[in-house]
Amino acid sequence: MCGIFGYVGKRTDAGVIAIEGLKNLEYRGYDSWGIACKNGSELHVKKDIGPIGEIDSQEFTAPCSLSIAHTRWATHGGVTQRNAHPHLSEDRNIAVVHNGIVENYLELRKDLKAKGHTFQSETDTEVIPHLIEEELKKTGDFAEAVRAACLHFEGRYAILALHTQSNMLVAARTGSPLIVGVEKGSGYFIASDIPAFMKHTRTVQYLDDGEMVATDGKSITFSDIKTGETRPKREIPITYHIEQAQKGDFEHFMLKEIMDQKDSVARAVNQDEGEIRTIAEAIRRAKGTFLVGCGTAAKACMAAEYFFSVVAEHHVNFAHASEFKLFHHFLKPESLVIVVSQSGETADVLEAIRVARDKGAKVLAIVNVEGSTIDREADYTLLINAGPERAVASTKALTGQLAVLLLIAYALAERLKEGKTLLLETAAAINDMLNPRFVERLETLAEKIHEEENLFIIGKGWNYPMALESAIKIQEVSYVHAEGFAAGELKHGPIALIEKGSPCIVLTGNDEVLLDILSNAQELKARGAMIIGIGPKRHDVFDEWIKAPEASTAQAIMNIIPIQVLAYFLAVKRGKNPDMPRNLAKSVTVK
Repeated sequence: MCGIFGYVGKRTDAGVIAIEGLKNLEYRGYDSWGIACKNGSELHVKKDIGPIGEIDSQEFTAPCSLSIAHTRWATHGGVTQRNAHPHLSEDRNIAVVHNGIVENYLELRKDLKAKGHTFQSETDTEVIPHLIEEELKKTGDFAEAVRAACLHFEGRYAILALHTQSNMLVAARTGSPLIVGVEKGSGYFIASDIPAFMKHTRTVQYLDDGEMVATDGKSITFSDIKTGETRPKREIPITYHIEQAQKGDFEHFMLKEIMDQKDSVARAVNQDEGEIRTIAEAIRRAKGTFLVGCGTAAKACMAAEYFFSVVAEHHVNFAHASEFKLFHHFLKPESLVIVVSQSGETADVLEAIRVARDKGAKVLAIVNVEGSTIDREADYTLLINAGPERAVASTKALTGQLAVLLLIAYALAERLKEGKTLLLETAAAINDMLNPRFVERLETLAEKIHEEENLFIIGKGWNYPMALESAIKIQEVSYVHAEGFAAGELKHGPIALIEKGSPCIVLTGNDEVLLDILSNAQELKARGAMIIGIGPKRHDVFDEWIKAPEASTAQAIMNIIPIQVLAYFLAVKRGKNPDMPRNLAKSVTVK
C-alpha cells in the first residue's frame, strides 16, 4: 500500500519532517515518491521515481509549517515523475496525495476539462485537487470543499489535501487507513501508519471509514463525509516503543522480525484465559464458523482448520476473504466469522466483515494492530501482540496468528492449560532454535540453491498450509518460482515438474502422516529431486536436513520459521531487498 504523510503546526521544519516520515514508510514499498511544502505563500514540490535514497534535506530547510508527502505504487498511469504524487490544482494552492482508486475518474476528468482544467498526469488522483478547487469556488471553506468533492468519488480511498491559503490539512478515508498523531501544543501529523511520526508523538486518533478530519495545527475536527456532522474522538496512547519499529543491529527488518519470534510467540499466547474460553464457547454455539483471511493470514486460517479438527474434533470452514461473499448464502445471525489480519486494514477482509454484518453474523477479529479498522469494526478482538511488523513479508505475525488459533482450539476441547503449556514450550524451543549456528546453517543452504529458478515444497495436515506459505515467502522476497503442494497430490500432476536436481522441501512432524509424506518424498527423489527435510528427525530420504524441534500439534509454527530464514537468505544471495519486494505492499487496502 502507498504511504501518506502530512504535518501542520508550530514547527518550522515541516519539509525535513516530511522526508523523515517518508523514510519511515519505505517498508510499505513504492516505485515513486513526492513532497509538497508551503514556503511563504508558495508550494515547493519535489517528486521522483525510484528510491528516496539520500535526498538532500537542504532543499527543504526553508521555514515551513505545512507539508504533505507520499510513496506510490503505480495504479493508474505508469511509473513516471509526472505521475508521482502530490498532484496540484489549477491555481497551485491545493496539493493532494492519495491511496486507493477513484473508479469514476474518467467521467470526472471529462467534466473538469470542459470547465477549462488541464491535466499534467495520467493518474486518477489528479482529478481530486481540481475537483476540490471547483467546490472551493462554491463554498469558500476548504474542509467543506474536500467533503463535497468526496461525495463525487466512487471506490475506496484515503486522501490528504493541503491548502496554502487557509494553512490547513484535510484528510478523508473510505477503506484505506489514516491515523492522526497528536503532538500536544505543537501540531498534528496525519499518516498511513504510526511509525511515520512515532519519533514525535505517541498519542493517536483514528479515522473510521466514511470519516474526514480537518486541522490548521491549532485545533482539529472529525466529521462524517456524507452528512458533515462532527464526531468526538478519543486520544489513544501507543503502547509499544519506537525501538520495536526500528532495525537495530540487523541489516533488514525481515531478519529482525524473524528473530523477534524468540519472544513474540510467547506474547501471543499470553491471553486472558477467560476471554479465550468465551470465544471457544461462541464457536461451540455458532451455527457455522468461518475462518477468513488473505495471503499469509489465509494460510494461518487453513492451518486452523486442521487445529480445530484434530485437537477439538470440531468443523470450521475456511474461505479466502476475496471469495467470501460467494458464501454469504450459508451465513445466519447465529454464524460466527473469524477474520485474521496483521494490519487490521486489509480491504478484502473488511469487505468480508460487511458481508457478515449484512447477514447479522458475529465477527471475531485476530489482528496485530490495536485500533485498526478491523479491530474497531469487529464484535470482539484478540490481539496477537507481535509488535510492529515492517517488512512486507509477514513472519512473526503469522506465528502469532497460528499460536492464538491453536490456543482457541485447545480451549474448545476444554484443554486450555494443556494448549498453553505446549505453546509456551514451543516458544522456548524457538528461542533455542534461533541460534547463530542454526542461522548460519540456513545461509549455507541458501548459498547452495540460490541460483535455482524452481523450488517445490510439500506437506500434509497442518504442514500443507505451511507448504503454501513457504512458497509465498520464497516467491515474494527472492523471486524464485516456488510452489507448495499437498504431498498426496503429487502424482495428480505436479510430479511432472520434477527434474534432476530440483530442490524439494519436505515439511515433517512426528505425527500420523509421517510415513505417508516420507513415501511421497521418496517418489520425488526417484525422479531426481534434491530432498531438503525440515522437521524433528533426520530420515534417510533427506539429502539435506534442517532440524525443527518436536512441537506436537504446534509443529506448523516450528516448521515455518526455518523457511522464513531460508527465504531471507535466498533474497540476499540473489541481490534482492527482502524488506521491499517489487510490486508488493505491506497491507493490501484496495481490492
